[in-house]
Amino acid sequence: MIENGSVSRRTFLMAAGAMAIARPAAAASAGTPILAYHRFDAARAGPTAVTTATFELQLRSLARLGFDVVPLRDAVARLQAPQRDGARQAAITVDDGHRSVHTLLFPLIRRLKLPVTLFIYPSAISNAAYAMTWEQLREMRASGLVDVQSHTYWHPNFATERRRRTPAAFAAFVDDQLQRSRRTIEARLGGRVDMLAWPFGIVDPMLEEAARRAGYSAALAYEGGPASAGADPFALPRIPVGEADRGSAFARKLGLAAREPTQ
Repeated sequence: MIENGSVSRRTFLMAAGAMAIARPAAAASAGTPILAYHRFDAARAGPTAVTTATFELQLRSLARLGFDVVPLRDAVARLQAPQRDGARQAAITVDDGHRSVHTLLFPLIRRLKLPVTLFIYPSAISNAAYAMTWEQLREMRASGLVDVQSHTYWHPNFATERRRRTPAAFAAFVDDQLQRSRRTIEARLGGRVDMLAWPFGIVDPMLEEAARRAGYSAALAYEGGPASAGADPFALPRIPVGEADRGSAFARKLGLAAREPTQ
């Protein structure tokens, strides 16, 4: 269960050192941005890696543009039961379970009291050289800022697996991937695992039904822009974020009409 449910704009701006920057009056948001990251690096970006300096710049941009960063669970609940208060919300998700999430991201979010949801595939944890350990995940979850959810058991490409198997065998494979991941995370870390990120963003009605049957209440895709109220809860869009997403380019990804300064 995540504590410190949201980070107020004022607190976030103070923590990011950006008190002098006001939100552009003309900006208008369409939906709730659910940002998707994978790994972090202190100096070098990569195809799925964002430098910590750029990530901090993106956090300052969120604050400058008036977004409160809230736990994903809160954002999903708001999408399913929209409110009319006009508040801007964004959520941060990180896929896979790379060790840089613990070494680089965790100290930063702990300093800023920033809620993040991790989507992991348990087969890699404490096994793959690039991945975190269960002990590290327990430490992060105990902070009250990190929620750990499912990315299936070993991150299969469901399109490829469907071609390789009979319909019955594929259905059994999907059920195993979804159920074993949820059971493993709950057994290792405790808490409730009822959210899923689809590997490679692959989702269709059959997979959605399998997720419902496996006990999930929401599932996320990988692209599609900001999530709108009433969106399919088992194919919620996310916004992949990379090193080039700064300034006005980042603002456009958030669904904003106005241009943001580059710094």
